[in-house]
Amino acid sequence: MSPTENSSTYRFMNERPELGKRVFIDRTARVSGAVELSDDVSVWPMSVIRGDVNRIAIGARSNIQDGCVLHVTHESDWQPDGLPLLIGEDVTVGHAAILHACTIGDRCLVGMGAIVMDGAVLEPDSMVAAGALVTPGKVISTGTLWRGNPARQARQLTADEISKLVYSARHYVRLKDLYLQELS
Repeated sequence: MSPTENSSTYRFMNERPELGKRVFIDRTARVSGAVELSDDVSVWPMSVIRGDVNRIAIGARSNIQDGCVLHVTHESDWQPDGLPLLIGEDVTVGHAAILHACTIGDRCLVGMGAIVMDGAVLEPDSMVAAGALVTPGKVISTGTLWRGNPARQARQLTADEISKLVYSARHYVRLKDLYLQELS
């Protein structure tokens, strides 16, 4: 049995996760419902990705590290279409982060234990520090670092820091490939 053909993924309400090529889902993670994982995505131990009341899409080469919780917002009178969770390419989501019905642009980093809430948007090449709370509807501008509770802009990212956003995602692709190799 391959790491993507186990009890880590399951159908909910006739929706089953769609997996790209070379996806790694740890056997202790849970991925359910309307979830799309693009090529080279990795989902690490004890993470939950629950696309039950709306959809979740995770772009190529993104990694969801240990203990993360990803969820969505349902349809309601005040939110007629609900809110999906959309994650771009080359994104690193640090250990124990919570992402709820938000949009994360390409090449972002969400720090360990950070929380990003409904309708928040991280523009490409931005970073949320460990433990930060990004409140509903907040827009994190391209090239900035946000920290605190509630999160506030701390400063502009340096060119070196921005280049490390892609490095982080590529590192996790290499690590994921090693795990897949061990499991085959």
